Amino acid sequence: MPELPEVENLRLGLERNIVGQKVLRVEVRKPKLVSGKGNVRTASNKKAREFEEGLKNEHIWAVERRAKNLIFRFVSGKVMLVHLKMSGQFVYQAKDRKGEKIIGGHPIEISESVLPNKHTHIIFDLEKGTLYYNDTRMFGYLLYYPTVEMFEKANHFELYGLEPFDPQFTLKYLLESLKNKKSKIKAVLMNQEIVVGLGNIYADESLFEARIRPMRPALSLGPTEVENLYKAILRIMKRAVKVGGSSVATYRLLDETRGNYAREHKVYGKEDQPCPNCGKPLVKTIIQSRTTIFCPNCQK
Repeated sequence: MPELPEVENLRLGLERNIVGQKVLRVEVRKPKLVSGKGNVRTASNKKAREFEEGLKNEHIWAVERRAKNLIFRFVSGKVMLVHLKMSGQFVYQAKDRKGEKIIGGHPIEISESVLPNKHTHIIFDLEKGTLYYNDTRMFGYLLYYPTVEMFEKANHFELYGLEPFDPQFTLKYLLESLKNKKSKIKAVLMNQEIVVGLGNIYADESLFEARIRPMRPALSLGPTEVENLYKAILRIMKRAVKVGGSSVATYRLLDETRGNYAREHKVYGKEDQPCPNCGKPLVKTIIQSRTTIFCPNCQK
């Protein structure tokens, strides 16, 4: 699943290509994707019609991000919330580029030559092109809200912590947030309640840079250790966004490039390889069902 840096780069690509355009028509081929956000969803034809009619003739005002969610805002105040989940993909095809496609999300080979295709579930006809939402496993969702008030009332982000780039994400905030947490620090970083968007990759990398073992109880970290972790999170996330994310599996950015941060990984995916600091083998463990790589010599 893409983490914050990948989704932020997708947002930037969408922003460059579709903001300001008018939605001429919307076609929902799989009502399930607009009917709710849970893993088990009942397709609603009524919601599909509301989605199609509600967004028709609307002008796209902005594409925002909260954690790994994309938020499409329209001039009228309407909102569309999108989560790609495991295998969602956006493809934008401009009318004036001789069939050129701009692809972002998980690669779906057929989308590079055939649009729409069997994985195309929602089509947005815009003034200057067409935006396709494709999803092989259909875990993703696109939710429509007629007003900002209805979107805010849904409280999608009620349990979310701060963005790592939020001015309120300070050293003091992190110190206060961790001081009573008995859970393993890796688990705390991944549960989104304190800081969002780290995920498995960036939690491992941040803990390695801060020289903290991922299985340490969060409350056991001293002030200097928390400060080191805070600085590591900021540096790594800023760098990952700058170079387009990690894209270690199948995730791609909207311009079809892959993120370059994977080349800079120190520990993620490097079990049994030598630690870049001390040369001893990196070790794998499991935390919250996720593979975790660390150096037992450098990380205390």
